[in-house]
Amino acid sequence: MIKQIALLQSSAKARKESGLFAAEGLRLLDDAAENGIRFEKLILSQTALEKYREKAALLMRNAAEWFVVPDSLFTRLSDTKNPQGICAVCAIPEQDARQIDREGRYVALENVADPSNLGAIARTAEALGASGLIVSGDGCDPYSPKALRASMGTLLRLPLFVREDFVSFLPSLGLTLYACVVEAMAEKISEVSLGAGCAVIIGNEANGITPALRERADRLVTIPMKGRAESLNAAAAAAIAVWEMMK
Repeated sequence: MIKQIALLQSSAKARKESGLFAAEGLRLLDDAAENGIRFEKLILSQTALEKYREKAALLMRNAAEWFVVPDSLFTRLSDTKNPQGICAVCAIPEQDARQIDREGRYVALENVADPSNLGAIARTAEALGASGLIVSGDGCDPYSPKALRASMGTLLRLPLFVREDFVSFLPSLGLTLYACVVEAMAEKISEVSLGAGCAVIIGNEANGITPALRERADRLVTIPMKGRAESLNAAAAAAIAVWEMMK
């Protein structure tokens, strides 16, 4: 069990092949439980059981099985320096494309590599009222510990769709696709009316949107910049794009 959790914490391949992920900390587990994610295993340290007895009892009701382990053993499976002593193995939620609202407003992320950026973008999308996230399978794993922590649980609350066939999947949804690019010839995003039934696409931090997806986009939009700035951080660009989409 300890080896399984440590592997789920460290390996995207293990998460993908097993359909499981590990969530650690009271806040993440609360978010998971409140959003219908059942725990296949719940693990508590002896100290956590005593310290969070009432909360632990509630989380145990959401678990198929639970275990109490010594504090020293829990530190072997933890991904944090100062663990709270509570962790769960969860099934990755099913992602049915039919759940995508054709009148919604989505954020599409192609190959975003930094889990901190992914988490920040997710928080912005939730805060501004976006309908959900559509994420390419080649980017960072939204169920990695770093991404989950950076999102403050948003990735467990906001509708999330991860697709390997990203370039063909996005155009099939019937949404108007706005590709955010760093090009003077693209339309200024502040002058474009992004209505219902659309998605703004944010690309990889270093390389932007791939040529294949760029060709499938309906419109190219850009964020006007002044001074000597050549580009924006992916999370900052996404925040502006989502604001324009939702206003």
